[in-house]
Amino acid sequence: MPVYKAPLRDMKFLLNDVFDYPGHYQTLASGENATPDIVEAILTECGRFCEEVLSPLYQSGDEEGCKLDNGEVTTPKGYREAYDQYVMGGWQGLSAPEEFGGQGLPASMGLLKQEMMGTANWSFSMYPGLSLGAMNTIFLHGDEHQKQTYLIPLTEGRWGGTMCLTEPQCGTDLGQVKTKAEPQADGSYTLTGTKIFISSGEHDLTENIVHIVLARLPDAPKGTKGISLFIVPKFLPGADGGLGERNAVSCGALEKKMGIKASATCVMNFDGATGFLIGPENQGLECMFTFMNTARIGTAIQGVGPAELSYQWALDYARERRSMRALSGKKDPDQVADSLIHHADVRRMLLTQKAIAEGGRAMLYYAARLADHMVEAHTAGDEQKAAKYDDKLGFLTPILKGFLTELGCEATNLGMQVFGGHGYIREHGMEQIVRDTRISTLYEGTTGIQALDLLGRKVLLMTQGGAVREFTLKVANFARKHLTNKQLRPMSVELLKLTAQWNLLTVRVMLAARKDRDVVSAAANDFLMYSGYVTMAYMWLRQAAVAVDRLNEGGEESGAFYQTKLATAEFYYERLLPRAQAHATSMLSPARNLMQVEPEHLAFTG
Repeated sequence: MPVYKAPLRDMKFLLNDVFDYPGHYQTLASGENATPDIVEAILTECGRFCEEVLSPLYQSGDEEGCKLDNGEVTTPKGYREAYDQYVMGGWQGLSAPEEFGGQGLPASMGLLKQEMMGTANWSFSMYPGLSLGAMNTIFLHGDEHQKQTYLIPLTEGRWGGTMCLTEPQCGTDLGQVKTKAEPQADGSYTLTGTKIFISSGEHDLTENIVHIVLARLPDAPKGTKGISLFIVPKFLPGADGGLGERNAVSCGALEKKMGIKASATCVMNFDGATGFLIGPENQGLECMFTFMNTARIGTAIQGVGPAELSYQWALDYARERRSMRALSGKKDPDQVADSLIHHADVRRMLLTQKAIAEGGRAMLYYAARLADHMVEAHTAGDEQKAAKYDDKLGFLTPILKGFLTELGCEATNLGMQVFGGHGYIREHGMEQIVRDTRISTLYEGTTGIQALDLLGRKVLLMTQGGAVREFTLKVANFARKHLTNKQLRPMSVELLKLTAQWNLLTVRVMLAARKDRDVVSAAANDFLMYSGYVTMAYMWLRQAAVAVDRLNEGGEESGAFYQTKLATAEFYYERLLPRAQAHATSMLSPARNLMQVEPEHLAFTG
């Protein structure tokens, strides 16, 4: 059975060499205890937990799946024991405030943990991952009583959390939410309705589950402006902080899914369940965006993690499997055939996986620094500073989620391709990675929704192109610094051209949209993918610049690591980045070629 190996060398390279996290942590109040030694110890121990505890459950969990019996969900064998170890290790409270039992470390430390856990076993990682979103929402929008009641058991991992948005009649269009919330004399509410696709909605890992639910108050405005947010626990909190009576919320069914079968995806029924308003009335969606942005960054990991896992397994297979002879001559003359890794097309697939995994990881770590500043400002009550970093992160979030998950799907398919027919067979695990990864482009907003959010909302509506101008200025300034370096000049010149083109494309789409509103929707996907390729190019230039510096310093035992970094950066620029030009051409194509065929004529008529 294939195993997962935590990519600690690459993680430390990004943290210490590329993004200077030690210096970054010194600027944060929460970074006081995030010393290099502590960070090293946390990464090492988390890597061990993921390799030895979570990874061995990956395939068996998929085979067994979750089971529903009389409203109770049982997770696969070994999951409860693994979760107990997770709780005992204090992993849930890694980045939670100390006042609620957490360790008070920066938010980015939680992301590093999530990446390793999600790569080793994505289905398992979803259970505590949803809890983190609930914790963030309550911390930012709950009153003091709600914080004291819910955050301590959630931080300890004794309780779990969910987000309950989607209903049978609506997916992303939350303006159609029908779940009702009726006010009660004691200040609580009774909620009635059905939610679908609820990850971790019911399970046996924690003693209680705290649902964060969108619902409508009586006489609320129609559409998204009339939605409020509620806390609905599975068991009502007792007076002593323990468990009270069972609430009227239950799991009606488990979804039969293509992948992530060890994650309980539930239909949840609220039959007059007791809930508590969190945040202002009719502003639930604004409060939920805290949860949604957290979830979207988390989902971006599902692009990077599977790319890494599939690459690791494909690389091992390509080294061992022998087939034919390399076109340039025998590489293993004493063997019946050469290893797959000697064939150029197999190298293409492996390097594509590597470039996606390591380029995507850099994008996540870049964004995590912004998240640290945003959380720090929120905690300190500096809402102006928090809003500034929220805007910076908000621009990147749809790129991270949409672009990285699309490329993650590509990378996992390539890994299966390296295995050939064996990749299609369940025992090797490659087809499971493909199945598990496919959901990442769908939940927390499909790629199309992320694209509309980026182009329609973040770029055109909110900033009139200002978000692109601000980000590309930073990228261009970095590229200019390396124009005189012989090894980096070709990449720097190309990146400078792309930053100028990105701004020009934004203006052209903006002008076209004034005449035809369909242009925004028609161009959005290509705009997102173009943005992703350029952003990843920036990350690869940053990695290449450090690699060149280290190689010039000499004396490094890990010289091969930096040589490989530089070579992978060149591969990305020469083989993958040209795709951006196809997206540039496509996004300027008129919307009429999508809309001129009438809907009734799209059907096959024979």
